[in-house]
Amino acid sequence: MLKTRVITAIVLLAILLPVTLWAPIGGFGALIAFVVVFAAWEWARLLKLPGAGPVIYAIIAALALVASTKLGTGFAAPRPLFQASSIFWVFAGPFVLLRKPALAQGAWRPFLLLAGIVMFAACWHALVAARIEGVPFVLSLLLVVWLADIGAYFTGKAFGKHKLAPSISPGKTWEGAVGGWLAVMIVAAVAVVTHAFAPTLFSALLDHLGAARAFATLTLLVVFSVVGDLFESMLKRQAGVKDSSNLLPGHGGVLDRIDALLPVLPLAMLVLS
Repeated sequence: MLKTRVITAIVLLAILLPVTLWAPIGGFGALIAFVVVFAAWEWARLLKLPGAGPVIYAIIAALALVASTKLGTGFAAPRPLFQASSIFWVFAGPFVLLRKPALAQGAWRPFLLLAGIVMFAACWHALVAARIEGVPFVLSLLLVVWLADIGAYFTGKAFGKHKLAPSISPGKTWEGAVGGWLAVMIVAAVAVVTHAFAPTLFSALLDHLGAARAFATLTLLVVFSVVGDLFESMLKRQAGVKDSSNLLPGHGGVLDRIDALLPVLPLAMLVLS
């Protein structure tokens, strides 16, 4: 299992890193669109669309993504997509985690299918907009989620005692969440003090908001990275599956890798747009 995970990770890095570092914006956007469409397919499967439904949904997501480029790409656009995605995560995300409705039944399924189209398009636009600002910027944006996840894992392993959401994801703890937040805060503080690799998300937030509000925004992003992770965990638990798919051997599916990014990316770009 570990060998499979390592091999898959190496292959993914061999594809993603060169494209992120050196490919033109169009090439980067095409790769991210490819990833997003597969995530949409998994989203529909978790919502238990029957038969060819997930494939059709993925095609619709791809067409919607192409259509959304009419809204423009770039650092300041498309703000309406960022707003719509952020509204979903701010209101529907916590409500679902607290009330735990049956997401693949009743009105929830069509609502989440529609919301998914918006979220995946917003995620794509946010990454492209971040890449336009530069490689350090897009990597620092991704780093917020990666650090929160890694910090939570190791802190939770060492000190975790109080379960964060035992009925949704039993392995997550409050201590781990705080550890992930601390990891983000420490790296952000170092980046701001040393001006390393600027412009980054950290320097942009500082310039736009000032120190106090910049760190408050980073805290909010960490919180919603956890919300995104838990939301997908709940979808999987209700669907009765361990992973969103088997597309990535040893790692599960695409959604398993980007669940925390879905709320964070549009929200961060909305703040800065």
